[in-house]
Amino acid sequence: MQIGIISDIHANRVALDAVLEDMPPVDGLVCAGDLVGYNPWPAAAVETIRDLDVPCIQGNHDRMAASDQNFRGNRMAREGVLYAREQLSSAQLTYLESLPIERTRFDGQVKIVHGHPEDPDRYTYPDAFGPDLLGDESVLVIGHTHVQHVEETANGIVLNPGSVGQPRDGNPDAAYALLDLDALAVDTRRVAYDISRVERAVAKADLPLRTAERLRDGR
Repeated sequence: MQIGIISDIHANRVALDAVLEDMPPVDGLVCAGDLVGYNPWPAAAVETIRDLDVPCIQGNHDRMAASDQNFRGNRMAREGVLYAREQLSSAQLTYLESLPIERTRFDGQVKIVHGHPEDPDRYTYPDAFGPDLLGDESVLVIGHTHVQHVEETANGIVLNPGSVGQPRDGNPDAAYALLDLDALAVDTRRVAYDISRVERAVAKADLPLRTAERLRDGR
C-alpha cells in the first residue's frame, strides 16, 4: 500500500498543485496540518484537501485562523492568519476548527500529529526523532518544523514529509513523502514550482514581502 504524506501547505496553492501533479498514484493521502497561514490562497488549500477527502489534523495556524487567537511576535504569521480569516468562508473556518490534533489511520499503523505526540505546538526537529516518540503505531508522521527527515528506529519510523508551501531546510522545492506501508519504507520527494507567481500574489494581497522572499532560500 502506497501512502502520500503532505504537511504545512500554508496556503501555497502553486506548491500544492505541483506536489499533487508530481505525486504518483497512491492508495491514500494524509496531511499533518497547517493548511493556511503565510501565503495568499487559504481557501484554495482548504477546498483542495476537502475535495480530495484527505484525513488532516489541525496545525497551529489552522487553530489560530479558526479562533480569536493570533501570533504576537511573528508579523508574517500574524498577517497570514488575519488574511486567512478574511478570505475563508464560515464553513471553511468551521472545518479548520473541527480538525483533530491527532489521527491514527490504516488499522493503527500510522499516527499523524502536527508538532509532537504530547504537544501539538512543540517543534520536534530531526535530532529529537527516536523510538521514544512512537507508541503502538509503526509510523509516526510529524509536521510543524518544515524540515524533511526520516528516522528508522527500533520501534518504527518517525517521519516529517517537509513543507509543501514553505520549506525551511535550505531547499526551496516543495516537499512531500511516499510511504510504502507493506515494506515500511519511505521515499522523500521534492518538486520545483513557480515561486515568482507566489511572490506576485503575496505582493498583491499586501502580505509581508518577507513571506515570499524566504521561499527562494528555503527558509
